[in-house]
Amino acid sequence: MSDNELGTYLRTWREAVTPAEAGLPTGPRRRTPGLRRAELATLAGISVEYLTRLEQGRDRNPSAQVLGALADALNLSLADRMLLRRLTKEADGGDPLVCAAAPPLSRGARPTVRAVLERLEPAPALVVNWIGDVLAHTSGYERLVGPIGLLDDEPPNLLRYLFTDARARTAYRDWDRVADDLVARLRHGVPLRDPHLTALADELTVTAGADFADRFADLAMTPRPTGSQHLDHPEAGSLRLLHETLALPDEGQRVFVYLPADDATAAALDRLNGRRPGALRAVGEKG
Repeated sequence: MSDNELGTYLRTWREAVTPAEAGLPTGPRRRTPGLRRAELATLAGISVEYLTRLEQGRDRNPSAQVLGALADALNLSLADRMLLRRLTKEADGGDPLVCAAAPPLSRGARPTVRAVLERLEPAPALVVNWIGDVLAHTSGYERLVGPIGLLDDEPPNLLRYLFTDARARTAYRDWDRVADDLVARLRHGVPLRDPHLTALADELTVTAGADFADRFADLAMTPRPTGSQHLDHPEAGSLRLLHETLALPDEGQRVFVYLPADDATAAALDRLNGRRPGALRAVGEKG
């Protein structure tokens, strides 16, 4: 893991924002599509020398006013601003209050959470901890992903399966998008300086190589609360699924619930679960 993640984050965003997006004229002779340091410094009202120190990691404790000005100049979303603040805390040695409040890595789901899963049957649903270990799941989820091998390991891990099991690339037509989202969740949804995150990231950097490492290094990627997946199931055929994510922050867990995106998928899931076609209704994608 980088020891200058704040600087990397600022540089990544500076290089991603075009002059037009920042309200600046676009000249004919630019070596980079993003903003120059001088341009971002001017927009944020700070010196080029200070921005250089921040990006190079020679200054790791910018004021809230400086962070706000940089976030405004880069037009960051609320989620990206929160991450910028979080990285600043990490660069300064971590926030003791946040670190102390972080729960231990969970290895099981509470009985009440398991009861919620039972109510969701036969919909595919699961509970994961912050490094992607599958802690509990519905029988509907087992019928969905068991045939593609996702539950073979003990404990099953979403990232380890996606990046190291060849069956994942066959099963997920949109493998790249699924990989982007899972790594973004791993990268930005964990407690500060978590040793379990470091261990898993080091493992996958070795076993999966650049496919994982490049995504993990991209601090600009942020997870989506909702999304879609296109799964080629060996028994049910082509499935288009939508998913919702529900956070359990006190446990450091998330619940994923999958729903059919079209009528054909709804009927296929009904058959997979041994139900009469028409029991499930398609939700449909928006946007």
